[in-house]
Amino acid sequence: MQFRDIGVLAAVIMIVAMLVIPLPPWLLSFLIIINITLALLVLLTAMNMQEALQFSIFPSLLLLLTLFRLGLNVSTTRAILSEGDAGGVVDTFGTFVTGGNIVVGLVVFVILIIIQFIVITKGSERVSEVAARFTLDAMPGKQMSIDADLNAGMISETEARMRREKVSNEADFYGAMDGATKFVKGDAIAGIIIVIINLLVGMIIGVAQMGLPFAEAATQFSRLTVGDGIVSQIPALLISTATGIVVTRAASEGNLGSDITKQLLGQPKLLYVAAATIALLGLATPINDVVTIPIAAALAAGAYFMSRKPEEDPEELFEMEEEVETEGMKSPENVVNLLNVDPIEFEFGYGLIPLVDAQQGGDLLDRVVMIRRQLALELGLVIPVVRIRDNIQLQPNEYRIKIKGNEMARGELLLDHYLAMSPGGDDSIEGIDTIEPSFGLPAKWITEAVKEDAEIMGYTVVDPPSVVSTHLTEVIRANAADLIGRQETKQLVDHVRETYPILVDELTPTPLSIGEIQKVLAKLLNEHVSIRNLPIIFETLADYSKYTSDVDLLTEYVRQSLARQITNQYSAAGQSLKVLTVSGKVEKLIADNIQQTEQGNYLSLDPSISQNILESIAREVERVALLDQSPIILCSPAIRMYLRQITERYFPQIPVLSYNELEASIEVQSVGVVDI
Repeated sequence: MQFRDIGVLAAVIMIVAMLVIPLPPWLLSFLIIINITLALLVLLTAMNMQEALQFSIFPSLLLLLTLFRLGLNVSTTRAILSEGDAGGVVDTFGTFVTGGNIVVGLVVFVILIIIQFIVITKGSERVSEVAARFTLDAMPGKQMSIDADLNAGMISETEARMRREKVSNEADFYGAMDGATKFVKGDAIAGIIIVIINLLVGMIIGVAQMGLPFAEAATQFSRLTVGDGIVSQIPALLISTATGIVVTRAASEGNLGSDITKQLLGQPKLLYVAAATIALLGLATPINDVVTIPIAAALAAGAYFMSRKPEEDPEELFEMEEEVETEGMKSPENVVNLLNVDPIEFEFGYGLIPLVDAQQGGDLLDRVVMIRRQLALELGLVIPVVRIRDNIQLQPNEYRIKIKGNEMARGELLLDHYLAMSPGGDDSIEGIDTIEPSFGLPAKWITEAVKEDAEIMGYTVVDPPSVVSTHLTEVIRANAADLIGRQETKQLVDHVRETYPILVDELTPTPLSIGEIQKVLAKLLNEHVSIRNLPIIFETLADYSKYTSDVDLLTEYVRQSLARQITNQYSAAGQSLKVLTVSGKVEKLIADNIQQTEQGNYLSLDPSISQNILESIAREVERVALLDQSPIILCSPAIRMYLRQITERYFPQIPVLSYNELEASIEVQSVGVVDI
């Protein structure tokens, strides 16, 4: 236990001792000055804080100071009634305040009681109740806002933890202040009762026990009572004022003094108006001009000097900020931080700020949270935090999506419009022509006035936040393979290890390394195959990695083990799977040009043949699209990955499946043949 902890404990024990042990007058005078000093220090601290939590000990301190003051009241009452002397401080205050007139002293004391009890204490109590209720009511919303900022990548985990702790501390603080104000109220009531006891009982003791004449007893005990009441109520008034400041203080950039100067005296025009009003009051009324004219002159002079104060040039401020940033970037730590690349970034122009700002009704942060959850369930991959930030280099209504620092997509929104897409190519509705960013379909930006008509005509109408959400989802889905590295793979392996430790131990670090597992998972994601069923994937890898370490072959084995999943992904229940088959001629051409090397197999096909195959696929895809069907290419297992290599660049969205990747129960219907 540290020395200051022992000091606080000793002070509490001393306060308790004051209630039962008589104290000499000189010690009472010393403790009374200490009481006034502590009260003044508390008031100054309350005025100098920027937010309530900077004085978080105030509720507990308020209880201790109230107990200390009541202990002093008990000690001075004991000294007044038993000895007729409570020390020089009490006697001096009584003589000075009353000015030889006891009635004046009593009136001053009553006024102090009224100010403290009815004005300050009552107001502080009400504000504390309201602040406590509002803080508790706002707590869930603040927690959700912190979670949304964390999920959107706007804050770090450490900052989120600090914000949550601050929200919890605020609730505890205002809850404690709600009860602490009752101490102040009770202290004021106790002060009134103690004064009445000192006055009445003191005169009785003075006459009955000390043998003093009634007039002398009334004068002496009235003086001591008023002095005791004043020295007790002055610190109580300071503490009550500090309580009011603490519970009414809103967070700001400065303390109370600087805020008052900035907000109350910071507008020269208003000071001129006040000066003119005071001057007119002195000239047009019998009020003494000697009082009003100097005040008006002081206000006018203050307004004049404030209006002449040069305003800070925005360009100079920008240069200063730029200089500060430049200085900060000189440190090695900041340079290293600049090297970090966010996995996913969403940047937007200033015109799209309402999409993100919750106070303006923006819900993009919540949508991003749902996108990450949706894609995690769909792909089996933990989607990294999406870093959302504004970018003044973009057009006001423009946004862009970046993966690993590279721009993958860009779009433009009209926040006061809706995006309408016609299912049949109908172009009769009035609007601004555009392209739907996710799938490249022709669309129009329409106003609220024609939205209902567009829906009646069969248009698909979506709002700007939905457009952005869909675009972001499709970009992440298309680039999921780029988001899984060795670190992410290690996390997935550790997750599976918790449930299947033997399986993981058999798979890695031998025969497969984390890097080889990562390549298999990336290849699956690259062809939109979910890796959520990791146990089956790892079982297959453990079985076949004994015979080959070729990542391409291992990926094909995994795809075949996921046949049920792949079948369900591309076929609807009870319906046949419509596919484009590959002719025997094309399959033979591809198979004959597979070259086997020590580093693995690769396709060595004449470019003209590859071009003919792509042209055939393009014709069949166009024909099938007219039938409102999604094309799927079906081929033999031996050439599947090589045919995918041919189509990947030009038809990345068209899946290439092998016969072994479909369940035997599924009905397959050929709607076209790829041939040359």
